[in-house]
Amino acid sequence: MPEEQQPEGALVVDTERDRLGYVMGHLGRVVQLRPVTGGREWDVDAARVRLATDEERQHAMRERTRALNSASSGGVFS
Repeated sequence: MPEEQQPEGALVVDTERDRLGYVMGHLGRVVQLRPVTGGREWDVDAARVRLATDEERQHAMRERTRALNSASSGGVFS
């Protein structure tokens, strides 16, 4: 059964690396993901991508908020 292509902007999990990321685009069977806290995109095979669970979405929101707050206050994200 073919994998469902996740839409751009969807929050997904790269199951190969166990990382959350936002779908930025597709190149054939490759999905381009960007980390939740921003930064450099990475590529992953579409078969290794699944939608994030509700718990993972909440975790991503906390990480993103923490990174944005740190950046706006001139702090260092750790």
